This record gives sequence, structure tokens and C-alpha cells, in this order.
Amino acid sequence: MYRAIARNKRNTVFIILFFLVIIGGLGWLASVVYQDLTIVIVTVVIASGYALIQYFTADKQAIAMSGAVQLHSKADHPRLWRTVENLAITTGSPMPKVYIISDPAPNAFATGRDPEHAVVAATTGLLEIMDDAELEGVMAHELGHVRNYDIRLSMIVFGLVVAIGFISDMFLRMTFFGGRNNNQNPIMLVVGLVAMLIAPLVASLVQLAVSRQREYLADATGAMTTRHPDALARALEKLEAYGRPMRRQNSSMAHLWIADPLKPGVIDRLFATHPPIPDRIKRLEQMGGAF
Repeated sequence: MYRAIARNKRNTVFIILFFLVIIGGLGWLASVVYQDLTIVIVTVVIASGYALIQYFTADKQAIAMSGAVQLHSKADHPRLWRTVENLAITTGSPMPKVYIISDPAPNAFATGRDPEHAVVAATTGLLEIMDDAELEGVMAHELGHVRNYDIRLSMIVFGLVVAIGFISDMFLRMTFFGGRNNNQNPIMLVVGLVAMLIAPLVASLVQLAVSRQREYLADATGAMTTRHPDALARALEKLEAYGRPMRRQNSSMAHLWIADPLKPGVIDRLFATHPPIPDRIKRLEQMGGAF
């Protein structure tokens, strides 16, 4: 597992570079079409700036979009607070800010740029159906995202994906409504249009693939923390059985939750933000045999 964590940290750098190459490529295509190389520099600077803004503000955006309310002390919700506090002590991690979401859909998420600025949240629906061991497994999974720095990568990648979509849309509008040089580069214009249409799709697929692999790693990290992979497996079974769409759905933060918060059947498996729960349970059961 520790090798997987180290590999994921290295992959973080490669993934960010990959996104910057896509952004730079879009800028280069636009610069060829419009015969202005400054477009490349401006494009990369704007996209990087947007990703940086997301790095510092995405946690606040996620909290606002989910309608989460912060617990300021153990008295606000003793059970949830105690569970998170015990896990933080066990792992030697800073105590994250704890939030609760009034929603019957069972779910939980973690966000923040690093363990010192982490946030974990759980819905009332999750707290109602989970026993203590299962709740511990779920929150250990979320703290696993924090310890593995998944939350940092998720925010950066999300920012870059949005930036790629925005830049592609902007260039397409410029091409159709303000392209004074369109007739001078017919071949590059066609290539540029195709690339600008495909780039957001490729970026989204990479984001989803990263999200799915990190769910597996967070499951393993949580199971290693509690030493009870069967409890997390039972929790996932309940999420599968009692899962329902969140009241406040938002596709932009779907990858943060422990289970897909969107309406089942809306997104094909290729575009799912999470690996299939039966596959996750199978891996946890295999881990259980090793304890």
C-alpha cells in the first residue's frame, strides 16, 4: 500500500503536466489559427491561475454546494465528532474540520488542500444507517483521502479540467464569431476545431480514471487504519442498497463523495466517478483474509 501511495504522489506530477500539455496544445492551435503566439502564454497563465484559485477555494465551494454545517465541538454531534477524533489520533493526523449535511441520502466526502486544512463531512442519512464500526470505516476512508493527498490532487485536476473546458469553449466561439484569419488556415482550422471539441472529453476521462483509482487506495488506507476491512465492506453494501440521489446534486463535486451522489443510471460506467461498489467490496474481502 505504501508503494501505491508513493506511486500516486509521483503520478500527481505527471497528471498535472499532462493537463498543462493539453492546455498548451490548445493555446498553440489557437495561436496558429490566429497567427499570434502570445495566445499560448496567455492560455497557460490563465489556466494555471484558475487551478491555483481552485487549490485555495475549492473546499469552501464544496461546503457551500453541499449545504454542510460545521460542528464546532463534540457537543454538536458526539458520535460523528468522536469517530473522526479517534481516527485522527490513531493516524497521528491533525483533527480536520467536521461537517454534517442534512440529507437522507447516505454519503460522505473529504476535501481541503492538505491534512492541516482538511474537511470531512457526512450526511444525516449515513449516520442513521451505519453502526459504529461501519461509520468508523467510512470516515477512515475519507481520512485516507486526506492522508494520501487525494484531496489536493482532486482540487487541482478539477480546476484544470474546468479550465480546459472554458478555454475550448472560448476558442470555439472566437473561431465561429470572431475568426478574422479562418480562411487563411483551413486545414489547421479543422484540426483546431476537432482538438478543441475532444480536449475537454479527454481531460474529463483522465479525471474520472484518477478518481476511480484513488477510491480503491482510500478503501485500502481506511481498512489498514481500522484493521477491519469487513466493516467498510458492510458500509459499502449499505451504500449500494440504500443509496439515492443527493438533494443538492452537483456533478462538479461528484468525485469527492464516497459513493456517486448522482441519480443511478444517468452516467455510463465509462463516465462514472467511482469504481463499481461490488469490485471495491471484493478487494476489501481479499484484504480481510490477510489480517
